Amino acid sequence: MKEDRSGGRARGTAEPARPGMFIPDLCGIRALFAVVIVGELVAFILTLARGNFDDAASDLALVSLFVQWIGLSAAAVLCFSRRWLQRLPEAGVAVVSYGLILAVVVLVCEIAWWIAHPEGAGSPLIAGTHASFLFRTSTVGAIVGALVLRYFYVQHHWQLRVASEARARMQALQARIRPHFLFNCMNAIASLTRSDPARAEQAIEDLADLFRATLDEERALVPLAGELALVRRYLDIEALRLQSRLVVAWELAPPPDDVFIPQLSLQPLVENAIYHGIEPAPAGGTIRIGGALHGDHMQISISNPLAAGGSTHAAGNRLAQDNVRQRLAAHYGDAGRLDITAGDGEYRVTVTLPRAPRTGGA
Repeated sequence: MKEDRSGGRARGTAEPARPGMFIPDLCGIRALFAVVIVGELVAFILTLARGNFDDAASDLALVSLFVQWIGLSAAAVLCFSRRWLQRLPEAGVAVVSYGLILAVVVLVCEIAWWIAHPEGAGSPLIAGTHASFLFRTSTVGAIVGALVLRYFYVQHHWQLRVASEARARMQALQARIRPHFLFNCMNAIASLTRSDPARAEQAIEDLADLFRATLDEERALVPLAGELALVRRYLDIEALRLQSRLVVAWELAPPPDDVFIPQLSLQPLVENAIYHGIEPAPAGGTIRIGGALHGDHMQISISNPLAAGGSTHAAGNRLAQDNVRQRLAAHYGDAGRLDITAGDGEYRVTVTLPRAPRTGGA
């Protein structure tokens, strides 16, 4: 078997996530929409608490205007203060943000009092003395502000915990593949140490290249071209052991640069194809590795001969497949899949990968 050893070491693409400030970016449309909805709920509750249902519509309109004024002003202050707040520790962010919210409440109260307070008449919003109005509004603002900040804090740390658990799960899945991968490579090399030392030395060099790729955990994903290069090195090692019994047919063009895959995803599938499809056959067989673009997705297929009755593909084949399927789902959700078809003397595994979205440029 002769194959070009192109591609070089696989490099990652996704940097590990860093914990950020627990207050979300309140400058976006979605965040402002959430502020408006929360403010309207608060206004509705305050109107119901008054118990005056004769003029409920006008009361709700006036209270809504006042609450939205406070809510949007507080969101704007936190938005423009975000860059400065990011320099503070988490406790400092909480204290300063809460202080800014209370300051906005007091400022808007003062402005509303001097603009809208009707002389000598009761108002559904501004009633009583200046001090009572300021106290009531500040108390409600303090309670709502504390609840909102607490929600931001809990939500932020829940997202960090989910991300941490996902990273740990991915590392565990990766670790389950490596010992099996190393075991098979070392067996292949051991079979050559006496019969063909020169080829065994070449295989050790290939294995060293594989280790440089597989031990690099700086990134979660690698370019598909890099993963295919790793598969070629593995096949070079297996070809030294199986010799003419192993034939590999590459039926894919160079993949685009915007397709990425979890590292060590294709190699276990190729290893399964050799173990279940080539080794049981005295004459060996052909492994076909194909690939094609279908719109925004890239499909990579690995096929091998299927023994009579399909008995070679027993439960031992499922570990690597389930492992790869889980890793694809963890990274891509429903957009990354692993499908299996068997029939007409062939067993085929197809991996579907989404293309990375364009981030700019033409």
